Amino acid sequence: MQEKKYRHRKVTIVGTGMVGMSYAYAMTIKGLVRELGLINRTAARAEGEAMDLSHGLPFVKPIDIRAGGYEMCRDAQIVVISAGANQKEGETRLDLAKRNVKIIEDIVPQIMEHNPNPILLMASNPVDILTHVALKVSGLPPERVISSGTVLDTMRFRYLLSDFYGVDSRNVHGYVVGEHGDSEVLVWSRVNIAGIPLKDYCEICSQPIHPKKQEIEDDVRKAAYVVIKKKEATYYAIALAMNRITEAVLMNQHSVLTVGTLIQGEYGIRDVCLSLPCVVGSEGVSSILSNPLAGNEEKALRESARILREGLDTVGY
Repeated sequence: MQEKKYRHRKVTIVGTGMVGMSYAYAMTIKGLVRELGLINRTAARAEGEAMDLSHGLPFVKPIDIRAGGYEMCRDAQIVVISAGANQKEGETRLDLAKRNVKIIEDIVPQIMEHNPNPILLMASNPVDILTHVALKVSGLPPERVISSGTVLDTMRFRYLLSDFYGVDSRNVHGYVVGEHGDSEVLVWSRVNIAGIPLKDYCEICSQPIHPKKQEIEDDVRKAAYVVIKKKEATYYAIALAMNRITEAVLMNQHSVLTVGTLIQGEYGIRDVCLSLPCVVGSEGVSSILSNPLAGNEEKALRESARILREGLDTVGY
């Protein structure tokens, strides 16, 4: 696949909290960009973060790291939004909605003033609702407003399966779809190991077929709550998930990732942002893959969409 050429690769991050800076740190180490812009409500915080990262540049590939105002969004291929209130212990992602919608409504117009055609990559929670808000406020085409969605949830699912079956997680394939949250759907019917459907793999290897199914589902859905209880916030894994999405966009990889995007008819769902396997490249989402699901999975996906639609109605969208 040919890589789309840019004058330089630039990403700007709005929100230099733990998620934003874990993402920035991983970006610096991986050397994906030539220019990294940092924006924060407290300018001194962004300036300090830029200095701290810059002091390590002799150990990595050349990158220009700067802090500033929304002018930092100019010429950025991707603007990442990780600003917003953090999820508290015992609080669902949907509980965050009213607190964070106003923040997104303030941020997005300032981005668009300096960059009329970025790809917006949303990381703030509840990410599905805030992605919908960012889409409506920005006026961008739906394919250019995406979120981290269930990319991390999908990786958790694959990791737990790989751990159970004793196989490299890179050879385990399966997806989590729907809301990034409590109503997300683990698509067991599509799981395969090295291209072999899970049922067939288990027969070949004399392995049990997911006897810990409910335990795995609970671990995937509750992972964020457990981490928040133990260390107050999650940021490393989501930062790596966001880096993977960024790589797919900047390198025009046409990778299949479960990013969040506007759904316009798949599985009978419309006008909500949620996660399905999507082909991701330099223009954002080029296509949504809506392969057949098991009956109970499709029903659960529609229920997830209904819950998100109720959340959007609650915040006036």
